[in-house]
Amino acid sequence: MRARPTKRMGKKIGIIAVSIVGACLVGAAIYAGSLVHKADTALNLISASGPSQPAPTDSKPVTKDEALKPISFLIAGVDNREGGGGSMNTDVMMLVALNPEHRTATIVSLPRDMQLKPENISSQKANYYYAYYYNKDRDNAITNTRTFFSELLHVPIDYMAVINFDGFRKLVDELGGLQIDVDMDMRYVDEEDGTNINLKKGMQKLKGKETLDFVRYRKSNEGTAESSDLARNGRQQQVLSQLLDKLTSFNGISQWGDVLDIAGQSVRTDVPESRIREWITQFRKLKPEHIEFVPLEGKWESPYIVPTETDLDAALTALRTRLELPDQTIKESQSYPLSKVVRVESSDSKTVTKDTYNKSR
Repeated sequence: MRARPTKRMGKKIGIIAVSIVGACLVGAAIYAGSLVHKADTALNLISASGPSQPAPTDSKPVTKDEALKPISFLIAGVDNREGGGGSMNTDVMMLVALNPEHRTATIVSLPRDMQLKPENISSQKANYYYAYYYNKDRDNAITNTRTFFSELLHVPIDYMAVINFDGFRKLVDELGGLQIDVDMDMRYVDEEDGTNINLKKGMQKLKGKETLDFVRYRKSNEGTAESSDLARNGRQQQVLSQLLDKLTSFNGISQWGDVLDIAGQSVRTDVPESRIREWITQFRKLKPEHIEFVPLEGKWESPYIVPTETDLDAALTALRTRLELPDQTIKESQSYPLSKVVRVESSDSKTVTKDTYNKSR
């Protein structure tokens, strides 16, 4: 006959149950605390743009109207991988205008080889200037570069983010890879910096290293066709769309843990920490439902890509329109002679195709 549970046994079972529940709660609290600490550490590193970057003076939460205001970014991908010679030149440059209220965005990929002609600095390719400001004043390089492009192109840029390519590779791996339609066979080897690109044309799942190869591929020394900055811009847009889809599929803060670690190691921006924290909690709502990718093409005149003034003006006007700038401001900006600050061709010049670009190289 089974013994009936005594009061002492019931009390012991109760103590065990409470202990288990307590241990789970303590474990959950520790885990949540570690995530909070991880997030705090990562966000502090990400927004560490330099001592001259003013901290927000108003600790009040952002109002609804402020949160819905259009906002603009300059995004730069920096090739500073081990074995790459420590170059700080930007290999990817994008101007992004986001309208949170309408959930729309406009993205213009700036050709890295486009020649800029600033008044007080030497004329160079577009990818030169972040390295210039970084070597001149490392702590304020992001703010100074953002200001430079904003004033030069007459587009108000609110923030800038610099992403290390090694962090990009780690992020793609953390997200489980990306399903990418590779547009051509790609083969390039450089023993000096360790580059080894070997991709076949077609739809396939790419890991982080392969995705990085996909967006960077230009030259070939192994028999495959070469690519252009124009084709690379299209690849960057394809990858960016996939990354946004992956990140907005996160269902809980726990999934952000490793992503925050990677971001803390690999991203630097002048966005205030409080604003980044707010965006993370609203990430799903902020993802645009419609993204307009504006191609900025041009003619290859070694060593530069030269867009037409009409194409460049149309791209910059698309950004200003997304930012809902007054018509007068847009018209004034359109009348500004872009040829003074960017090397451009007349509107009659033909834009380059991928084939003519490759042949001219």
